[in-house]
Amino acid sequence: MLGGTEFVGRAVVDAALARGWEVTVFHRGRHEPPAGVRTLTGDRTAPDGLAALAEGSWDVVVDTWSAAPSAVRDAARLLADRVGRYVYMSSRSVYAWPVAAGLDEDGPLVEGSMDAGDVPYAEAKRGGELAALDAFGADRTLLVRAGLIIGAYENVGRLPWWLNRIARGGPVLAPGPRELAVQYVDVRDLAEWTLDAAEAELSGPYNVVCPPGHATMGELLESCAEVTGSAAELRWTEPEAILAAGVEPWSDLPVWLPPGEMHDAMHAGDVSKAVAAGLRCRPVAETVAETWAWLVSLGGVAPQRPDRPSVGLSPEVEAKLLGR
Repeated sequence: MLGGTEFVGRAVVDAALARGWEVTVFHRGRHEPPAGVRTLTGDRTAPDGLAALAEGSWDVVVDTWSAAPSAVRDAARLLADRVGRYVYMSSRSVYAWPVAAGLDEDGPLVEGSMDAGDVPYAEAKRGGELAALDAFGADRTLLVRAGLIIGAYENVGRLPWWLNRIARGGPVLAPGPRELAVQYVDVRDLAEWTLDAAEAELSGPYNVVCPPGHATMGELLESCAEVTGSAAELRWTEPEAILAAGVEPWSDLPVWLPPGEMHDAMHAGDVSKAVAAGLRCRPVAETVAETWAWLVSLGGVAPQRPDRPSVGLSPEVEAKLLGR
């Protein structure tokens, strides 16, 4: 596991350990790795930062890297002769805009280069895909194109923000419509599917999120109210009023995108290939409950990736909108 101490990487490590697998975690040493793993330390962005990986062989490597593609290139080339399969945690962001509803893995892709340094997220993920393919070939490379990922260990802040906001109680701006579909993947379901796919020696790209219609905004936020025991009043508000107030979908109101092009791109992808390959998605209430239990164990303060902006609507803007 390249990484393995936070969010997706941590979930993959936990799932692998639960299966009795022998797990090696290569990381920078900024966070404590899970108990039971072999630890190798290094910074893949530094000169000679991969030295700890110079020896050893593994059945599969899982890489969640989302910055400069050249780091994936260097790691993949170093490991190509000593690893059976390369699993790269990519993203549905690699599809070229506009992303139509129902787009499958054959959709047009953004440009990317495996030799690139710091580039925008979509180009970075596509460059990472190309780097893995270059070193391992199409038959030994699995590209996991996840969408919105939520669940325990989340260090981006989306579901934790909703949980904390609803736990505070009172009137809550709930972005409508209530029946609006949301498409995401629980990090634990993502981890389990990824390990199953690696064990089955699958290759190529897979969109890995729950099927469209698996959950709605209403089910998500009402589950937050239920697990927190909050007396919050969800006030469902039409998208037009929210947008007219200058509120930014996705960042000010995490997860939510109004009906239209953006919603189709994020919440309406075709995942039939992954479902046919065994993807199972737990109910949204279970995901919310597990995330809340984890958040409570941290005193309500979730970790935040330094390379991602904080999310959530300010109390002042929410109060103003509710006042209307």
